[in-house]
Amino acid sequence: MGLWRKLTELIAGPSDPFDCETGDCEPGRRVDDAEFAMALIGLGAKMAKADGRVTPSELEAFAQVFRAPPGSQEPLRRAFDLAKQTTLGFDGYARRLARRFRANPAVLEDVLDGLFHIAKADGRVTPDEENYLRDVADIFGFSNREFERIRVGHLGAPPDDPYIVLGIDRDISDADLKRAYRRIASQNHPDRLIARGAPPEMQRVADEKMMAINAAYAAILDERGLRPNV
Repeated sequence: MGLWRKLTELIAGPSDPFDCETGDCEPGRRVDDAEFAMALIGLGAKMAKADGRVTPSELEAFAQVFRAPPGSQEPLRRAFDLAKQTTLGFDGYARRLARRFRANPAVLEDVLDGLFHIAKADGRVTPDEENYLRDVADIFGFSNREFERIRVGHLGAPPDDPYIVLGIDRDISDADLKRAYRRIASQNHPDRLIARGAPPEMQRVADEKMMAINAAYAAILDERGLRPNV
């Protein structure tokens, strides 16, 4: 089941999934599902709080990424309000998700994309917000180079350095360049995100990332005098 679909089902379920943390679960509801939902929402709420205040634009961005079905907004709002009080404890949320999806880093990158979407909502990403994103990425197991690739996919890269967008070294061989592009393009293709059940706003984020990836690859090919099919 896709990450986003699972979250939506948990929020829309017949009982409040977050009550599982106090032991008040409906029969059969798994505590780890409640922890999963709270971890995902908690990271988003604490992202909004990372620069010290939660703005209306960040609230709107959160609602776009963590889209609750009609009639199920109240559990989501309560979970958000609880988590946004402080950034303390974000690392615990991040570790829960890292453990659950350690074999599927594409899902963890989806989460980072959602957090970037919230961070950008007020028109800029502050140093505190970027530090928060870096810390989450580190807990998720992403290297500095991988984080930089994700970051520039959202915030842009110097026009003369498309290698950062693909997360590769400048001295990479032509054959390895092609393999790296295919791997990154496959992982970030919007169709993959749709298959994971992402909301429409996240699909637009994926389109933007894919455009940046394709533009970077084309720039490197031009720089090397290669045909587009190399």
